[in-house]
Amino acid sequence: MSMVVRIPQGDDTVKVELTLKEVMALSGIKFHNNHTVEVSAKKKLQHALEDHYEIEEQHLN
Repeated sequence: MSMVVRIPQGDDTVKVELTLKEVMALSGIKFHNNHTVEVSAKKKLQHALEDHYEIEEQHLN
């Protein structure tokens, strides 16, 4: 299954406020006692994308 994502303004910038721990988690540092740090950061990024861009998914067979 392939996904085609088209973002006409793909070079625009988006500002997302993350905690230092969230940035560390996204860079690959593992918080073994607190997995929610990475989950929280990913949710913030996903919400920023949803708020600023219309993402069209097309599934190709």
